[in-house]
Amino acid sequence: MPNNNSKYNRKNNCKDNIVRIELNYPTSSTGATGSTGSTGSTGSTGSTGATGSTGSTGSTGSIGPTGYTGSTGATGSIGATGYTGSTGYTGYTGSTGETGSTGATGTIGATGATGSIGATGATGSTGSIGATGSTGNIGATGSSGSAISGADFYALMPPDNSATIPAGSDIEFPNDGPSFGNDITRITATTFNLRNTGVYQILFQVSISEAGQLCIVLNSIEQAYSLVGRATGTSQITGLCFLNVTIANSLISIRNPLGESVALTITQIAGGTNPVSAHILIIRLT
Repeated sequence: MPNNNSKYNRKNNCKDNIVRIELNYPTSSTGATGSTGSTGSTGSTGSTGATGSTGSTGSTGSIGPTGYTGSTGATGSIGATGYTGSTGYTGYTGSTGETGSTGATGTIGATGATGSIGATGATGSTGSIGATGSTGNIGATGSSGSAISGADFYALMPPDNSATIPAGSDIEFPNDGPSFGNDITRITATTFNLRNTGVYQILFQVSISEAGQLCIVLNSIEQAYSLVGRATGTSQITGLCFLNVTIANSLISIRNPLGESVALTITQIAGGTNPVSAHILIIRLT
């Protein structure tokens, strides 16, 4: 135990609790330091002291490393549809694209109605007579039938056909003989009208004083297949044929053909004292 002039300090540490007891005595002169005594036994633990005041806050520590990304959350429900926005301005017209390939041909439309028949064209000039073709085979005999119309026109020499008939000119038949029906009528002394289309039979006979030829003319065109003639002598020239008339109001006559070198003389009072006749007989068969 210390003397009265020494300060006795006692410290007892137990975990984090500290108890300090100080005894103060009147100061005297310090004596010589005694030898250290043996360590006393540990005293009992003192009661816990009052909690000290809170110390000041320490500085902020450095930011720790970023944590791992969490798993994706469940998709939320679809929100309500927003209001429709106003229509935008119309854009500029684009340039024209390339022409596409031609499409497949469509089906042929129904045939239109037949147009009206055009006006008859002007009669062309008479062509030259072609060479006589070889005689064809005789066709089978047709069934008998009655004629639709017929007319006989004739001349008497004299006084008719008193002048010669140059090449390209027609024989006159100025007189009307018997007729029936209304398809065949006179236009002039040399020309006759065939009112309707169809097949007509033509028969003519004329007494000629020279060797020569005669033919039928239809619409100013000499019908080469109707040409008949005589090489010598003074007798009648007779012709007979069918005409297929395809144009209404066609005109027919008997002609000294174009290109002939001889003008024909119609025989006057042949074989006696009476005038000699010449005839053209026209019959419509169909």
